[in-house]
This record gives sequence, structure tokens and C-alpha cells, in this order.
Amino acid sequence: MHGPASPGWLLVALCAATGAYCLLRMRSPVDEQRRAAGGEALMGFGMAAMAVPAAVAAPPRWMWLVYATVFGTAAVRALWAARGSAHHLHHLVGAFAMAYMGGAMAASPSAHAGHAGSGVPVVTGALLLYFAVYVLWSGSRLVPLPGIAGTGPASPARARPPGGTVGWGDRPELARACRLSMGIAMVAMLLTL
Repeated sequence: MHGPASPGWLLVALCAATGAYCLLRMRSPVDEQRRAAGGEALMGFGMAAMAVPAAVAAPPRWMWLVYATVFGTAAVRALWAARGSAHHLHHLVGAFAMAYMGGAMAASPSAHAGHAGSGVPVVTGALLLYFAVYVLWSGSRLVPLPGIAGTGPASPARARPPGGTVGWGDRPELARACRLSMGIAMVAMLLTL
């Protein structure tokens, strides 16, 4: 992606760490959580690869086409999975955004996807709006509300499966924090497109 090197490397580190945590979440005994974590791991590592500063390693045009194809396929898979879960709609939008960025960079990587000087394209603007709202919404879900979010053993955030404890890979607040960080990274990547 286009942009300064230091923030680019921070974005790479954030997305790679998020992808690694999502890989650990794939060990969950809950089937739906494993599937969601797999999609989020793909997004995290894909975003890390796309965020490498162009001044360091400018990928060839065919690499952007590979990104567009991989994430286009992930978007179709998320569309199929969205039949049973509303959370997969977010995966669909995220995969579409990644495919869109890959396609835009493949079309014209040297001219900021062919819209330099012409303002923000409608699709980019819509995706920026979606992810900005998503970041605000998911960030507000991390803030504890006194009297509403309990801290006792009956709290849903602290619920334990029968006969076991919740591992740090199964904690919902960590999964939400990862989703928040990927949303912030998506906003940053869309801004540099």
C-alpha cells in the first residue's frame, strides 16, 4: 500500500499479531468460533502482507491480482456462510474490501489505483464509512458498563464451559479487540488506497 514506512510497519505488526492470535483461536472446541477465527486469521495475515510499505518491497502487478482472487474467493465463501450467521456479513464486507483493494492496486499501482486527484471513489468511501462505524461500534462493546456488564461468575463474558475453564484463546473480549484492531487497520489501508 502507499504511505510512509513507519506507520506501514506498525500496521504490518498489528495485523500479523492479530492473525497469529486468530490462529490460536482456531483451537477452540466451539465449531462456529473456529470457522470465524479461520476467516479472521486469513484477513489478518492478508492485511499484514498488503500493508508492507511499497518503498521496501513493491509487489509486482500479478501479486495484487493474487490478493484480489484469494479475497474474492473468501468473499464468496463468507456470502455462503452468511446464510446462518450475521457475523459472516462482516467477513463478507472485509473480504470484499480486500479484493477491491487488490484489484485497485493491480489496475494502477503507481497512480493510487487510478483515482489520484479525482477524489475518493464511491466504493472506497462506502467501505471507509462502514469500517469507521464498525470501529466505533466494536470499540464501544469493549468498554465495560457498570450495572449492565457483570463481573461475577454468571457474566456471559466470563462463562465457563462445563467441566473446564475458558482459555485465553476463547475469551470473547480478546476476539473483540482483534476485530477492532483489524477494523482500524482496514480504515488505515483504505485511506492510503
